[in-house]
Amino acid sequence: MGRLTEAIKHLIILNVIFFAASSVLGLNLGNWLALYFPKNEHFGVWQIVTHMFMHGGFMHILFNMYALWAFGSPLEQMWGRNKFIFFYFSAGIGAGLIYTAVNYFQFNGIYQDLISIGLQPAEIQSLLETGRYNSGILNQISESRLADIYQIYNTPAVGASGAIYGVLVAFGMSFPNAKLALIFLPVPISAKYFIPVLIGLDLFSGVTGFSIFGGGIAHFAHVGGALIGFIMMKYWQKNQFQRWN
Repeated sequence: MGRLTEAIKHLIILNVIFFAASSVLGLNLGNWLALYFPKNEHFGVWQIVTHMFMHGGFMHILFNMYALWAFGSPLEQMWGRNKFIFFYFSAGIGAGLIYTAVNYFQFNGIYQDLISIGLQPAEIQSLLETGRYNSGILNQISESRLADIYQIYNTPAVGASGAIYGVLVAFGMSFPNAKLALIFLPVPISAKYFIPVLIGLDLFSGVTGFSIFGGGIAHFAHVGGALIGFIMMKYWQKNQFQRWN
């Protein structure tokens, strides 16, 4: 942690501007900029990028911007502005794509189950748009599965967390012995242990559906950003992409 570097400063400013426009000024930017499921009418390919500048609340943007400053500043100082920006957006876009792919896999599985019990595509579309269905189908499919497909279709992803998880991985690989502490566990732990545990908790929550840190979290976006960050760091460790310095 240290001074506010150039790229970090501009990223924070952009995030605050978008947050203020949507939360303070009341502009409805979510339908345009949040990342919707591809089959939803609100989906746009630009959302793979723009969702990184949207946040669900003050604490959401506060924690994300703090993490961006705390873990991103040392990386930008080490890499330079251009390389950091390239890394940040690559991790964020990769997180959005992986999150969408996982959602697509889950959606199609439930959709095929609904087809197999006799629902017509028009009936499924009505369920997706309204959340209403004939309770008689609960004899053949669980209510939680119906809730899952409805949430996948209708709930957009927002936030810079995927990109920041990539930054966390890069920080841990660059400064493995840096001491970090969780708010609820204020005992300093080396980054090389802290960050893998944090990602492991997200993976556990994403697979099991049991969210340790609360609801409304796109766990696979976090895991996706971390995965892209890890791949890029391993690639760069072989002295590739030196032109981005």
